[in-house]
Amino acid sequence: MPEPISLADIQFPAASQNISHLLSDLRRSALSITNRLRSMETDSIFVQEISDYYGLPLVANERCGSWYIPPDKKVGSSYFKSTDGHMGQWDFSLRRLNLQVLDILKKYGGCVIVDSTRRGKTMPDAMGKTIPIWCAVMNRTLFPDKPAYHAVQFAPVYLGESEESQIENKIGGFIESFRTLNLDMEKLKDRLGKPIRLVWASRDFFSDNDEHEDSHLLVLCSASRCVRGAEMSEGGYIQGAGDDSEGWSHGLTPPVFWKHKDLLMTAGESELPGLIQELIEKECKLPSTNGRCLIKPTRNIYIGKRGGVGDDASSFDLVIDCAGSVDSSQSGSPQSTKWLNLGCPAGKLGSRQLRKVLASAESFVSRHLTGDPSLSLLIMCSDGKDISVGTALMILCSLFDDQGIALGNNLTHRANI
Repeated sequence: MPEPISLADIQFPAASQNISHLLSDLRRSALSITNRLRSMETDSIFVQEISDYYGLPLVANERCGSWYIPPDKKVGSSYFKSTDGHMGQWDFSLRRLNLQVLDILKKYGGCVIVDSTRRGKTMPDAMGKTIPIWCAVMNRTLFPDKPAYHAVQFAPVYLGESEESQIENKIGGFIESFRTLNLDMEKLKDRLGKPIRLVWASRDFFSDNDEHEDSHLLVLCSASRCVRGAEMSEGGYIQGAGDDSEGWSHGLTPPVFWKHKDLLMTAGESELPGLIQELIEKECKLPSTNGRCLIKPTRNIYIGKRGGVGDDASSFDLVIDCAGSVDSSQSGSPQSTKWLNLGCPAGKLGSRQLRKVLASAESFVSRHLTGDPSLSLLIMCSDGKDISVGTALMILCSLFDDQGIALGNNLTHRANI
């Protein structure tokens, strides 16, 4: 056996393994629930300072943004996805039009949209690209006579000239796609009132609070301080602590966090999972009887939690179980004619699966309501607030009018789902 020629040639497998475990433990400790909650509280102070500086209300870009805004300070939510801004995948989403933001901008003269991203980036792509694309489409489509606001507004020193040029060249196509929805553009223009002007706010920079009478100000606030190194070197601070909460929250939600913040912040790390579960059981309940929630303005569409409705589900004329196994459907039984299982798991995987089975859900409801529009329908999922809500939204848009009345024998598509 040849002798080692340097210290690097001497291997200590056990020692290497111990070091690896130690580093993993240190990282896990740095990313603890306690550190996340403290980091979000710290970031929320900065967010409020930005709101005060511009004199504008706060809007959470979901799902991350709500962790940084106390519920009493939040006037609404937006749903701009960073995936629509990824390199080469730039898009104007026809499924997430975010038209509710138009109303907020007109009502308050502007707003601050809050989001965050994990270490290594100064801002999420939703703020660097997705929202600028959205603003350009809205400004050009609704205000063709205001060319000063037609160019894509990019954050300073964020993108290279090549990527900015490629995005700019796609706006025309996005506008054409937007027009295919056949929306009343004059009504949308009235809802907004003025073109949108973008500015950005972060720990590193923010624009002056200059007033422009001919536009609404939309401030894009990246809540977290940018961390260049590892979390272990930050004294417990975690950039983008609220991101991907499924992996760390144990079911904790922003409303529950803010309501019980002081209690959660004083609990030990080992106590938090149990405490969170206890708070969820007390607070995260549907505001309804027997776990059911009537979807207004309808009189016969309900959503609910699978475990919350129990045998009461049998009292409905129709049931869609979003999480129910397709293989376990009661094929051939009397109940199978009124019960549809969609086989959608919870979370992101479930949302992807839902897109594949929405047509079958629509067909199921349409078939029954055509004969009797008064039939009661329960749509349930694992928590009563996720997949069931998306399914109910599709059914409302497709099969009901604006007053919540089923279209009966004239059931037709009324929206581009």
